[in-house]
Amino acid sequence: MMRCRIVVAGLLLAGPGWAEVGVDFRREVQPVLAAHCFECHGPDAASRKAGLRLDTEDGARAALTGAPSEFLRRILSTDPDVQMPPPGPARHPLSSEQVRLLERWVAEGAPWASHWAFEAVARPEAPPAGAWARNEIDAFILRRLEREGLRPAPEAPREKLLRRLSFDLTGLPPSPGEIDAFLADTSPEAYERAVGRMLASPRYGERMAMHWLDAARFADTNGFQGDFQRFMWPWRDWVIDQFNQNRRFDEFLVEQIAGDLLPDATKMQRVATGFLRNGRSVTEGGSIEEEWRVESIVERVETVGAVFLGLTTGCARCHDHKYDPFSQREFFQFYAFLNSTAEKGVYLERRGNTGPLVLFPEPEHEEKIAALEQQVEASREALRKATEEKEIPFDDWLARLAETPRGAEHDHLSLRARLHGPELSPIGPATALASAPSLGQGHRFTKDQAFSVSAWVRPDGEGALWSQMEGTPGQRGFDSIITDDLRVVAHLASAGADNGLRMLSHPSLAWGAWAHIAVTYDGSGRASGVGIYVNGKPAHWVMQYDTLKDEIATDAPLLLGRHADGAALPGAMADFRVYNTALGWDEVRGEMEQALAGAAQAPMVEAQRTALAEYYTHRNVFWTDLEQRQLEAAEYNKLAYLETEVPSVMVLEELAAPRPTYLLRRGAYDNPDTSEALQPATPAFLHPFPEGAPANRLGLAQWLVAPENPLTARVTVNRLWQGFFGGALVNTPGDFGKQSEPPSHPELLDWLASEFVESGWDVKALQKRIVMSATYRQDSAVSAELLQRDPENRLLARGPRYRMPAEFIRDNALAVSGLLTPTIGGPSIMTYQPEGLWDDLASLLKGLYKQATGPDLYRRSLYTFRKRTVPHPTLASFDAPTFEQCAVKRARTNTPLQALALMNDVTYVEAARRLAGRILREGGEAPAERLRYGFRLTTGRWPNAREEAILGDALNSYSARFQGSPEDAKAFLQHGESPVDETLDPVELASYMGFARVLLNLDETITLE
Repeated sequence: MMRCRIVVAGLLLAGPGWAEVGVDFRREVQPVLAAHCFECHGPDAASRKAGLRLDTEDGARAALTGAPSEFLRRILSTDPDVQMPPPGPARHPLSSEQVRLLERWVAEGAPWASHWAFEAVARPEAPPAGAWARNEIDAFILRRLEREGLRPAPEAPREKLLRRLSFDLTGLPPSPGEIDAFLADTSPEAYERAVGRMLASPRYGERMAMHWLDAARFADTNGFQGDFQRFMWPWRDWVIDQFNQNRRFDEFLVEQIAGDLLPDATKMQRVATGFLRNGRSVTEGGSIEEEWRVESIVERVETVGAVFLGLTTGCARCHDHKYDPFSQREFFQFYAFLNSTAEKGVYLERRGNTGPLVLFPEPEHEEKIAALEQQVEASREALRKATEEKEIPFDDWLARLAETPRGAEHDHLSLRARLHGPELSPIGPATALASAPSLGQGHRFTKDQAFSVSAWVRPDGEGALWSQMEGTPGQRGFDSIITDDLRVVAHLASAGADNGLRMLSHPSLAWGAWAHIAVTYDGSGRASGVGIYVNGKPAHWVMQYDTLKDEIATDAPLLLGRHADGAALPGAMADFRVYNTALGWDEVRGEMEQALAGAAQAPMVEAQRTALAEYYTHRNVFWTDLEQRQLEAAEYNKLAYLETEVPSVMVLEELAAPRPTYLLRRGAYDNPDTSEALQPATPAFLHPFPEGAPANRLGLAQWLVAPENPLTARVTVNRLWQGFFGGALVNTPGDFGKQSEPPSHPELLDWLASEFVESGWDVKALQKRIVMSATYRQDSAVSAELLQRDPENRLLARGPRYRMPAEFIRDNALAVSGLLTPTIGGPSIMTYQPEGLWDDLASLLKGLYKQATGPDLYRRSLYTFRKRTVPHPTLASFDAPTFEQCAVKRARTNTPLQALALMNDVTYVEAARRLAGRILREGGEAPAERLRYGFRLTTGRWPNAREEAILGDALNSYSARFQGSPEDAKAFLQHGESPVDETLDPVELASYMGFARVLLNLDETITLE
């Protein structure tokens, strides 16, 4: 019987079974059905046509009965009303090869099998192999090659092999000394020793972290429009350390999903959960809290699905999955595992990290924090005792207060009894304030005029206290808000962050408790002229920006309890006042008591009486001599201020009681089906939930690493394989479902997965087995015939060859030039990028890009500052992701921008100058010696005669250019922050710098082979 090959995504995707007699349903038929039939005849009942299912055996049998079957009649028909798939521009018709395949399948009795990825992993026996094979990997590869009539390539030259190995295991090139030592070691164990040395290198953890950060969507900013800076680098350091320690992958996974839920969780186990906190977060005013909380949890479901299961879980958010047996109900049952974390959906105008947090103080900070915590606790205990002992004759005090004369020392506008937070309304149009002429311009706050604003507030949530602001918050005007973590913001703006003032107090409020809040401004246009007072006491604050240059006056109405485009402040407000001066501390306290006196003289509603009682307690207990000696010494504020200066990482924390989960109709946050609360559960088509496991994130993590799980080990080893060969065994690493590309070597994939689990999830052991294989060691040279037959090297008849990732290219240039700074870990670095890039594309952060100096400027690309909305342009040109969502496979493009970057980006121009200096100092005296040395530094090997001739012409042309123009040579050298080596002749240095630019742009320099 003739073999029948089908085109799914290439002729070589079916495994060895395709060559055998009989149709292989899994690798030949199912991909055709999934691509052409499941959309209308698949798992999604809502879109299913004619009640027919072709994704299950029972459903398909209904269409396959009879002779000819209805199934064949439809696919063979030319009648557009009968033909399947239906003709149309949005449809993908079956090819003639696919039609013949389906005919043959039906003729053979339509054998059926479940989807390969959803079956438990069974360890296959490695086939026998000849002398070429070095381990079991080679046996599987060789069997496939022999069936294809191919032979493996010879082993790569030793220089090339060491360079490949060094980049694959450390992300950096080998030094000339390492190459020489390897070439000199002729023992059979030389290569294995090199493997062991690189696996033990601390650079290994950095290299492994690079792609893990892609999957974890790690970045240094929150994302979305404001895209404010965050600090998650301690989590990145944890990842590097875990890889260097060769942490068991199952434990590595569990801690990132649920480290905080482990018994007696350590600080670092809590830090590990930063994996799920790495997603984007919303800070814009006007955003809807529940909408974005839901989006955050959905994004985490999608990340867990892609990274650990290789499933497109997000496709089941709005309806049943169209291709995989994953229903919408099961999506939200899976969602329920992640739905009870103590977080918000919107962090209004927040910069920096948002809680829950874990702090990373330096040793000197730890001592100060411990001392302050003891002082705060002692003060609170003394205060509790004083409160219990002190008699508080509130009614007598209230009567005396009502007799207090009310001669206000300052003109002010006062509006009282606005006590129903959600119902707070505008004071009125701006002209309504003109009745208070003592306010100067009356109806507007201005940049040069002093003013003060105060009110009694009882906040039940975050939101605006008062606002006179044009457009969206932050454009022009004045406002104050209460943040989600009980801080008060004072904000004056002319044109956003690049032309405004913004101060953020330390936490000093309490939800549901009355507090007097005052904000003062002296008209100076500087942050130092702003005061924030809480209950008559100045609050410590942090200046977020101090850039006000122009007028803040606006004709927008003054609003209480909300912004023009935002929801109302939940809670209550009383006695709002505006003053025509900047009140001092004593004046704030005096005016506060004047307001209380007025309230005591008038008939009071219960809310006012409550406010007065709370104030009286504060006045007569908190302001005792005890308070003056202890709390007013600001131990708590000092502690809060100190903690803002300490590095932190955002972590997960579970709510005390689970948050109810409901199916969201069409996935909409505001359309829950509240008829049934869904309990956490895993998809029914996969293995059962572990018996006795908790129904929370910890149980989910245990389910992910259970030995019966058919996906986690397969998905993980597939990505590890991808890191060595440029392509994976399953070339859709984020999708192992029914629309996935079939594995090129299915038995090898299952053998690797079994080996991985049986080894104790040992990542380094698996990687060593891969790089020790003869398959990995093959030369990358390829014939025209093989290139045409297998352009992507799916059959692995040769070694890998592909353009290196963006980080490797930059790090290689820094390493070979001698610029690379070896420091591991620490904060992200703002490296070279076009001046003003943030100013043009992110106005809220204008002027906030602070380029690093000194050694920090030359740290590994892993530490480059990652701004989601403005990716680093050179790294992006070489296909680094934007980090806005999980990425388990990078694109690989070839564009003119890449050549332009290598020739003109200051990083590479400066590296060329430093490489030129290194060639002149280390490469010998003769130009030919220097040429050969420079070529070896950048490519890892010596040039051949033809290459020497071509490069010699290039060097001579640069020498001729600069010999006649010394001034041009000096100008040519002025690139980058590192100083020009004054001990070298500038003309000679410039000539070799031009030559070095050529070396850094060679295809072989930026290619891994």
